[in-house]
Formats: sequence, structure tokens, C-alpha cells
Amino acid sequence: MTITDRPPAPTDPSSGGGGLLGLLTGRPLGFVRRHPLLTFFLLANGMSWLAWLPYILSLNGLGIWAARFPALLGSSQLLGVLPGAYLGPIGSALLVTAIVDGRAGLRSWAGRLLRWNVNWRWYAVTLLTVPAAMLIAGTVFSGGEIHAPSTTVLLAYVPLLVFQMVTTGLAEEPGWRDFALARMQHRIGPLRSAFVLGPLWGLWHLPLFLTDWGGWPEASWTRPVVFVLFCIAFNVVMSWVFNRTGESLPLSMLMHAGVNTFASSLGVEMFPSLDAEASLLSITAAAVVAAIALLLATRGRLGYRAPAPLSSRP
Repeated sequence: MTITDRPPAPTDPSSGGGGLLGLLTGRPLGFVRRHPLLTFFLLANGMSWLAWLPYILSLNGLGIWAARFPALLGSSQLLGVLPGAYLGPIGSALLVTAIVDGRAGLRSWAGRLLRWNVNWRWYAVTLLTVPAAMLIAGTVFSGGEIHAPSTTVLLAYVPLLVFQMVTTGLAEEPGWRDFALARMQHRIGPLRSAFVLGPLWGLWHLPLFLTDWGGWPEASWTRPVVFVLFCIAFNVVMSWVFNRTGESLPLSMLMHAGVNTFASSLGVEMFPSLDAEASLLSITAAAVVAAIALLLATRGRLGYRAPAPLSSRP
């Protein structure tokens, strides 16, 4: 599949389209305008992976570099993972949107990021269904061995959720959903978009499995495989929420943050018999069941409504 959004822009000789200046600016920019999605995926992966390289080589990863990232708020991932996460998806989306669509595109992209005015029912759906599904899955995979969470964890849940919103949610969703999904659905439809974007989203994370983020070196080789399967299934669910909420990024961020928050707080206390791999397997099973149900219920449309042709708009 060739991911191309628009025909190549005409070359303006006065803008440096010829000679050395054109080679340095015109041709690369022309490639970006012809292939915005391909450029986004290459930049998102390349910039994040490059920024993660010190973390991967450090004692938090392969141990080739004799240095360890300090723990901040109890985790080395804030300094080791988060900078590369911000640099990749959201940075690439901002850059490519500015080049391809200019100010109008940036306003549209930012508008979805600020689209908080959504029916309250969707906030309820996002806030309640994620922990409910993970609670059911954890109960099944633990054989019914469930413990009551501590008061400390219950009180910390909302602050942790907000923290995940401004870290993981903000770093990833403006790129994967706001930029990539919005464009891909217009080109290849919602069903194919969901199953193309899901593996690409999972692929972006794979180098982190060589660090303590992914349980290195104790984790088995199956963990990244299961994680990619989770990304594929959960992306179907995320696509449905994105479409049904009028492309609201805050709701996508909230759903993404909800999974991370429950898994790292309530899930750990409520299902102590589940190790990291069993916990990931339970979350993946819940995502697969939800994805299949949504695909059947929506007949593969996932709530997507194609924009009306310009000729039919008032």
C-alpha cells in the first residue's frame, strides 16, 4: 500500500526549487508533501528510537554504557523514555502538519486536541469501561484471586490518571490518533486504518523491550508479541471512541491513560498473583474481546462518518 495524501505540490522556482538550495530544501519538502503519513511514521520511529538509544545502552537496558538513569518519582522511565516519546509522535505530527497543511492544518490538528466539549456519557464510558474490563479480565486470569486495594492507591488513582494524561497520553495520541488515524481513515477507510495503524503503533514501542520498561532481561520473547497484539486490538477500540466522540483527542488520551493507570496501580494490588506477563495477557484478552464486539456491532465502520463532499456542503 502506498500512503500518499495529495499530489505533489508544484515547484516554485523563486523558492529555491533548483540548484543546491533546492536539493537541500525543495526536494525533501516535496517528499513530505507527497507522503505525509510515510514521513510521519519514519520520523516518529526514528526520532524516538534515537532519543531512547542512551537508555537502551545504559544499565537500565543492555548494560553496554556503564551509567544508570536516575529514578524520578520512583521510575527511571520519566527521564529515559518520556523525552523520546514526546519527540517522536507529537513532534513528528506537528512538523509534518506544518509543512503539508500550514496554519489551517495546524488549527485543525490542535482543535481536535482541545475538543473537550463532548457528551458526558462518553466520559463515563471512557472512565468506567476501561477499569471494568481490566477488572473482569484480571479476575478471570487470576482464577478469582482478588484483593481489595489500599486506601492510598484509591486516593492516588485520579492524580495518577491526570499524570498519565499529560505524559503518555499527550506524548502519543496527537500523533497516532490525531494525525495518523484522521488521515488514514480518509484514505483507506476505518477498518483498514485500524489494522494498519495498530501494528505500527506497537512497532514504535519495540526497542523499549530492551530496557526495564519492557522487563529486560527477565521478560520472555513472547511479551513484545503479546504487546503488539494488544496494540492492534486496543487501536480498534480507540478508533471507535475517536470517531464516535467527533475526533476528540482528550477522550482518546483518557482511554489510553486509563489502561496505564489501572495496570500500574489498582491492578498490581488487586491481582498480586499475576506477574507482568500474565497481567499483559489478561489486558490483551480484554482488548481482543472488545475489538471483536465493536467490529461486529459496527460492521467494520467503527463509528466513522466520511466528510461530506464539498459540492454537497452548504
